[in-house]
Amino acid sequence: MLDLLLRNAVVRTMDDRRPTASAVGILAGRVVGLDEEVAQAPARTVVDCDGAVLLPGFGDAHNHMAWYGMALSEVDLTGCATLEEVHTAVARRAAGLDHDAWVVGSGYDDTVLGAHPHRAELDRAGGGRPVWLKHRSGHMCSVSSEVLRRAGVLDGTAEVPEGGVVARDAAGSPTGLLEERAQQLVNALVTPVPAGELADAVARAARNYVAEGLTHVVEAGIGGGFIGRSPIELAAYQLARERGELPLRVQLMVAGDALHPLAGHRDDDLRVGLDLGIRTGFGDDHLRIGPMKIFLDGSMVGRTAALTEPFCDHAHGSGYFQSDPAAMRRLVVDAHRSGWRVAAHAIGDSAVDVAIEAFAAAQRAYPRPGVRHRVEHAGLVRPGQISRLAELGLIPVPQARFLHEIGDTMFDAVGPDRAPWLYRHRSFLDAGLRVPGSSDRPVAAGAPLLGVQSMVERTSRTGRLLGERERVTAEQALRAYTTEAAWASCEESDRGRLAAGMHADLVVLGADPLGVPTSRIGSVPVVATFVAGRCAHGADWVDSRITGASPQPSPSPATPSGAAR
Repeated sequence: MLDLLLRNAVVRTMDDRRPTASAVGILAGRVVGLDEEVAQAPARTVVDCDGAVLLPGFGDAHNHMAWYGMALSEVDLTGCATLEEVHTAVARRAAGLDHDAWVVGSGYDDTVLGAHPHRAELDRAGGGRPVWLKHRSGHMCSVSSEVLRRAGVLDGTAEVPEGGVVARDAAGSPTGLLEERAQQLVNALVTPVPAGELADAVARAARNYVAEGLTHVVEAGIGGGFIGRSPIELAAYQLARERGELPLRVQLMVAGDALHPLAGHRDDDLRVGLDLGIRTGFGDDHLRIGPMKIFLDGSMVGRTAALTEPFCDHAHGSGYFQSDPAAMRRLVVDAHRSGWRVAAHAIGDSAVDVAIEAFAAAQRAYPRPGVRHRVEHAGLVRPGQISRLAELGLIPVPQARFLHEIGDTMFDAVGPDRAPWLYRHRSFLDAGLRVPGSSDRPVAAGAPLLGVQSMVERTSRTGRLLGERERVTAEQALRAYTTEAAWASCEESDRGRLAAGMHADLVVLGADPLGVPTSRIGSVPVVATFVAGRCAHGADWVDSRITGASPQPSPSPATPSGAAR
């Protein structure tokens, strides 16, 4: 007796052994068969898909779920085109707050505004309140004088963390801009965020995710550094799950700052990790600890990425590293030795060099074949670096949607000669590398189908083509968000394809992404999303398509539609 039978569909399985089907049978959260394998099986719920397209559920290999969820309740600055609009938005929010309350906004882009908000203007707009505006990249922020005062910047008592910059004007006065690890000066004032608030943020994000067809995401950094919001951030995800508000699967990267020396037996050879020896792989199919995340450099849009040649349009020169490269290499080696998979944030090609060297040193000293370490973003990769990535079996994790949303400013940053090296894809595939789909949300829009479209088009907002030879087909792009996203998380035996034994995680689309014009891929509607065979999005559509249910062997308290949900 199947729990659910989805029939009369166009099923793209992403499984080379059986690429297409028309029916999917589901039992106990798993796919048990396709077409004739389930045609004669009774089912508690039968849904006639009326020709809708079914795909494996989408995965996002690199996003910031809690950050995105919190941003949904903050002042939205993503649409601001001028500094005046930013100031107006701040003043509007401040007007409804107590005098000492924080005004928090997110998503501003200095390359659009022409400059970063200055603290003097934020003082006026916020009425003297502490104002904290987060840059869209996450690698910098602008704050008011009250924040600088509380952080000890104005009286000179603040200790700026290594790898951070407090921007100053020609007279040496702070402007209010904090770059990279200098943001920890603000974090010290507002963190830890209560686990309940973080769980609420995760729940808000999750609702949007499943509405876009996502059934699995990798949270790219919790528990430490300027990206962490609480040392017990994992507890927030557990709380959201206990509340029934985490409808999709999540793998959590742990910030390298959260790792510490371990005191186990010398034969255990565990140098660094979390208490009790918890490391990569701990958890279950719904919530699991993934790689250790280390930041090697900054951002391309913020001109803080570490490049081998200078930026073309910025006084930062060639950017900078988050810490001493030798110390960062040691952490990568120690984490590798201790059984962690490692995800190294490396956007500039100089940072990619450091990542390659660190992973090579780790494998030489402590061989772990097939460990699947990752290079997050791999934003600017020289041709000669690609073969080294392939030799080491590393996984590049680029974000194609950046090309559309911030491609023009990235082009200005690196110039026409290096622009074809930005967020590569085809070259990685040609070298035998596997490339998962990801968004870095909220830095860029996170809807997977938008990412698919950008992988195929590789055009900026103004229509500039960025790396024509790096284009891939729509099918390859869909694989990036299905089979390759699963592989990058070492979960290819459970998800990423629709075949017997796999998780019944799937998305129902209103049109075929392989059959519409490229310009329409991003607007293909997500009709419904199923996780473990239960409807996480689109319950009305499911209910409207139920054609009946086979007689059940025993009474059940659930209605047919309830069983589907």
